[in-house]
Amino acid sequence: MPSPAPEIRVVEDEDALARAAAEEFVAAATGAVRRTSAASVALSGGSTPRRLYALLASPSYRERIPWGGIHFFFGDERCVPPDDSQSNFRMASEAMLSHVPVPPANIHRIPAEDPDPDRAAARYEEDLRRHFGLSGDASPRFDLALLGLGPDGHTASLFPGTKALHETRRLAVSNWVGKFAAWRITLTVPVFNTAASVLFLVRGEDKATALKSVLEGPAEPEQLPAQLIRPAGGSLLWLVDRDAAALLSPSLTASG
Repeated sequence: MPSPAPEIRVVEDEDALARAAAEEFVAAATGAVRRTSAASVALSGGSTPRRLYALLASPSYRERIPWGGIHFFFGDERCVPPDDSQSNFRMASEAMLSHVPVPPANIHRIPAEDPDPDRAAARYEEDLRRHFGLSGDASPRFDLALLGLGPDGHTASLFPGTKALHETRRLAVSNWVGKFAAWRITLTVPVFNTAASVLFLVRGEDKATALKSVLEGPAEPEQLPAQLIRPAGGSLLWLVDRDAAALLSPSLTASG
């Protein structure tokens, strides 16, 4: 199935980015729960989504969301304990998950404290297979996958020139990132590309060059891994603030 053309929506600032993303989250989660009684969301880490998570946990949004029906997963994780300051799980927990009535069993964190990164990735993949009832080469279909963009064009822990970019069978893998001299654990490209909805959140002028390269440059996914994310049969929305969109061609964007 061919990938649909991405939608690129420009908003004014970080607050507008969080509000627009919150509305997308509510629509995806409530729609999925209405259809099937359950929703699955892959959360992103880093600094950009923190404001979104805090907003979702605020009174204005908390009551609109069927928390009991949502299962939360993570797109990637640093190989640190869950209480480490660098942990994506810790950030999401502090900003949102610990403030909302989501059942603990619905939070599927990556066991990144395991000293063996390959084993941690395999354990996470088994959790995915069990939850989604997968067999063989089937991939999970997240109702919503949140992603960010690094200044180098990476997304999740799919970094330029790393082995994970070429993985086509595994759902989650360990990935050595030379620039940090550290292991990461990440969902693979096929998992993101089977999601019903993928939402990129991009803010800040330091992302402007990478964003233009990913969206308007030639196909160079080895250098710009975010170009690999093109969900087949799903929607792809780039929500970007004006600073990040500064170099984009005006014809490419729609103001939100």
